[in-house]
Amino acid sequence: MGHKKGHEKNSYVQLQQRLDKSPQSAPTSKALFEILQVLFTEEEAHFVSLLPINFVTAEKAAKIWKTTRDEAEKILDTLAGKGLLMDGCQDERRSYILAPTMAGFFEFSLMRTDGKFDRKVLSELYYQYLNVEDDFLFAIFATQTPIDRVFVQEETIRPEDYSEILDYERATKVIETAECITVGTCYCRHKMEHKG
Repeated sequence: MGHKKGHEKNSYVQLQQRLDKSPQSAPTSKALFEILQVLFTEEEAHFVSLLPINFVTAEKAAKIWKTTRDEAEKILDTLAGKGLLMDGCQDERRSYILAPTMAGFFEFSLMRTDGKFDRKVLSELYYQYLNVEDDFLFAIFATQTPIDRVFVQEETIRPEDYSEILDYERATKVIETAECITVGTCYCRHKMEHKG
């Protein structure tokens, strides 16, 4: 397989630059590079840095990485198993995409219970990157498409103060019309549980 040598020095820089092209961005920082080194091997960082922003099949990844389809699929499956890529089927073909940072692989890495990552170390690094440094949060909140949504606790609104324009803005309507509901520990709480 190609690309075994010569990329090690810049793999994490290339990955940071690739992440920085995504809608959420990933401003450079010592903490970010330490996070990436915990999550990705040097070779994985190199391969992921070459992936396009949209979905990719094993065949397309193999062409980009100059390797076989089977080898590309093995790498992609390993990354998906670590929660770093998301995978799914499109037209009966399996496709992969790099998970975003927030609401993505930052959270997914803490959800792992298989020992692939030291969650305490990651939590401390995430705390540094998100709570101490502020470039990432400024980048997140500067995007035109927010990654989260706040709902009013409906019963706290006094009837005389209530007005409704569109019912889909109500939390109860979102819950009533949801096809699937997943409940989990929020990332911030999960991070602090592991950080201590």
